Parts: sequence; structure tokens; C-alpha cells
Amino acid sequence: MFSFLKKKEKGLELKAYLSGEIIDITEVNDEVFSSKMMGDGVAIIPTTNLVKSPADGEITVVMSESKHAVGIRFENGVEALIHVGIDTVSMNGQGFEVFVKEGDKVKQGDNLIKFDPGLIKEKGFVADTMLVITNHLDYPSMELITGNEVYAGESTVVKF
Repeated sequence: MFSFLKKKEKGLELKAYLSGEIIDITEVNDEVFSSKMMGDGVAIIPTTNLVKSPADGEITVVMSESKHAVGIRFENGVEALIHVGIDTVSMNGQGFEVFVKEGDKVKQGDNLIKFDPGLIKEKGFVADTMLVITNHLDYPSMELITGNEVYAGESTVVKF
């Protein structure tokens, strides 16, 4: 409510939340994400299995049953969803461990979710992990950085 009153700071950079190959969200093999129905963003095809916070913020949502996704509000008001895998909600938390709960304050690099990529593959899913900016329309200057290898906590993946 009254999002126009929120202070919109410039200069926030979101760091890679996993290591791997980063792609535009439109390249994800899931229509809900690729059509930007939930928001705009990026996805990482991971080479690591520990999701880290891309910036300082507050945890707004934790999928506590399925453990495959968390929501974060960053200090500048940007709201994001980090979602591990495609259709992994049906795994009912098997192979996932969540390190945060709603209301937790997190720093860039804090552990959020650990997942078992082998089990995800064994169950017939992929571990592509999306970072969806759910209020991207409030940030028209948002820049997505894709098409290369990224390293968790080091590489910038989104700039505001």
C-alpha cells in the first residue's frame, strides 16, 4: 500500500545466490516463470547447492512445508522470490533444508536454502533456481546481468 511513498534508493546490487550459469527468466522451461507472470528476473543453472542471500534484507515468506522457496524484501524496497527448481514443490520438502524463517533479518551471503541436486534430478525435475523481482514495475531502471558464469556472493546479477 502506498508504494509511491517508499524510499527508492539507487545503487542496490544483488549478488549471485548460487554459482552456475545465469540465464534470463524468459529462458526457463516453465511458463509461469518464463512469461514473467510472477515478475521479472533471472535464473541460475546451479553448480552449487547452497542458496545465499543476494543482499541485506528481511525474509517475508518461507515455504515451510516444501522448503523450496523464500521471499525477501531488500533494504531499498525491492521484493524478490528465490525459487529452487521447477515443480519441486511436489517433493514436499524432501532434499531441502531451510535456514531462515519469516521476519529474519539477513545479510548478503547468509545461507537460505540447501538442496540436493541429485535427488531433484532423480525425481525428474531440474534445479534451475529463479530470482524473481515481484515488484519490478516499481524499478524501471532494473538491469539484469545474464549469459555468463556467476559465483555465489561475488558476481552481480541484478542492478537497480
